[in-house]
Amino acid sequence: MTAYLLRRLWQMIPTLLGVVLLVFFLFRWFGGDPAEILGGQNASAEQIQAIREQLGLNRPVWEQLLIFLKQIVTFNWGHSWATNESVATLFATRMPATLTVMLPILCLEVLLAIPFALAVSAVRGSLTDRAVMVLSTVAVSISLLVYVIVGQYFFAFRLGLFPVQGWSNSTWTNLTTYAPLPVMVAVAVALAPYTRLYRSFFLDEIGHDYVRTARAKGLPERRILLKHVLRNALIPILTNISVALPGVFVGSFLLEVFFSIPGLGRELLLAVNRSDFPVIQAFAIYLAMLTMVINLLTDLLYKAVDPRVVLK
Repeated sequence: MTAYLLRRLWQMIPTLLGVVLLVFFLFRWFGGDPAEILGGQNASAEQIQAIREQLGLNRPVWEQLLIFLKQIVTFNWGHSWATNESVATLFATRMPATLTVMLPILCLEVLLAIPFALAVSAVRGSLTDRAVMVLSTVAVSISLLVYVIVGQYFFAFRLGLFPVQGWSNSTWTNLTTYAPLPVMVAVAVALAPYTRLYRSFFLDEIGHDYVRTARAKGLPERRILLKHVLRNALIPILTNISVALPGVFVGSFLLEVFFSIPGLGRELLLAVNRSDFPVIQAFAIYLAMLTMVINLLTDLLYKAVDPRVVLK
């Protein structure tokens, strides 16, 4: 296990370098001239040249790349061009709000979708199964914006259970007052597609010979589903969660905008609108690192779920 872990960590280095080079050259070729963006339309040639010298844009490309690599290693991305706030401080102060929304969403999606899909797969072909599939198809076809509008109208405006928008400095107040509505909306959006997908995983396992053998031995259906079918279906489920986790992270950004949550998502959109390159670059690299770490943890979980898995 230790050898595998070290080997995977070593393999991450060229992957991360590839992402770094891609981000670096994309911003240099297609991002426009940062000096002109910062200087504005009324800036003189002397002012633009001074900005270039301040940002190091007049240096050779290889030297700029070394500076970029140093920023990644030291986690020192300089300051935001728009607010002059340290990028590291910006991420540290916005991250708690994002995690307050994202972690409950991820936990509830998994904890609700898996048992719900298992229960539906157990009654395959029944009226309940068909009704759930029809409702899931309809739910998947509805836009996230519709869920947000309906949720804000009924639960916030009509019933007054939650505020429409807002955030506070208290973590407990955020968890109990401001976060529940966006979390409910996100879970409602994800529950239908996850139920359909996990149901297909469970049905694939139910069709195997070992399930028919277990039934022939007289094992209770509940034990077959929970001990055998669920355990063997966890591998593709973990794969789906690992692939979807960065998407959950990015998807929560839209909720931050709709519900005025001061998290990383809203800050990233503001950075894009302002052409705030240091913030955008930092986010791109951090997201790549997060994706690689998630993939590594998923592979380790494969071994924990199924001892037959060989890590090479």
